[in-house]
Amino acid sequence: MNPGLQGYLAAVEESLGGADALDEAAGQLRAVADLVDGSPLLTSVLDDGALPVASRRAVLDDLLAGRVRPEVARLVYQAVTVVPASEVTTSFHWLAARMAEAAERRRARPGEPPEEEPTLGRMAARNRVGGYAAAVFERVSVEELEQIEDEIFRFARTVEAHRALRTAFGDRDLPVAERQGLALDLLAGKVSEATARCCAYAVRGGRARDFVATLDSLVEAAAAARGWRVARVRAAEPVADDQQRELSRALGTLTGRPVELQVSLDPRLLAGAVVEVGDLLVDGSARHRLDQLGEQLVHLGPGPVTLFTHPTPREEASG
Repeated sequence: MNPGLQGYLAAVEESLGGADALDEAAGQLRAVADLVDGSPLLTSVLDDGALPVASRRAVLDDLLAGRVRPEVARLVYQAVTVVPASEVTTSFHWLAARMAEAAERRRARPGEPPEEEPTLGRMAARNRVGGYAAAVFERVSVEELEQIEDEIFRFARTVEAHRALRTAFGDRDLPVAERQGLALDLLAGKVSEATARCCAYAVRGGRARDFVATLDSLVEAAAAARGWRVARVRAAEPVADDQQRELSRALGTLTGRPVELQVSLDPRLLAGAVVEVGDLLVDGSARHRLDQLGEQLVHLGPGPVTLFTHPTPREEASG
């Protein structure tokens, strides 16, 4: 099943709480799946990839309005949004089955943490964590999103800067519950509940050796959720506020959408800065220029090198 939908479901399951609520949601999801299966016309509409997602969701809006829990409607809409059209109706049955399993586990082992997620490849695992975050981000304001983005960015830099933390979070042999506990202990009282949830799920739903990169992907997801793009700026020296505003405006013009800067210091650059926005990399550092000059000198080979080709005053006079 689609990894993004897996993560989204995990967040919704958490928000539902007890076994009775999970049971009710599972029953409503089964009813939705049966309704679609029983209507060839509805099935053909939802499975038609030529129809825009918004149109297919609108059909479901009319059917589900006031008839199911809000969490169930969110799951159904998310399935239509992220799952290939040909698999949408199948995904409804999958959601119902997973929700029923969650209810059984909650009833049999109340208070225990959720089961570990199955192992996925690096990008699929990031997508799963992104799906979880999408469900969390839907429930917070734009101002809270900005706070979440900043908090996750700072946590990622903290883990990145401390070897012991990188080792602990990257240890696949350390139980997930222990690594989640470490994350929550580090964040307790310092970040919002939404931030803590996303960082904890990055442990459970992501890959251990990809933890910091997964956190960085959440920073981008939080920025994207409020219509921004994140530009990571590594600068040799502190960047003044007016310079940051000018750089943000220039990158916004280049990318076609607002850009927010995340600035960190890297004295190894000597001077200047390195800017990354999505797949765009702009390296204006002195270190990069020196490396380029070194490569040019190597290509020139041994022997004298003429660095200036302008004529001397004597040559100009004789000409």
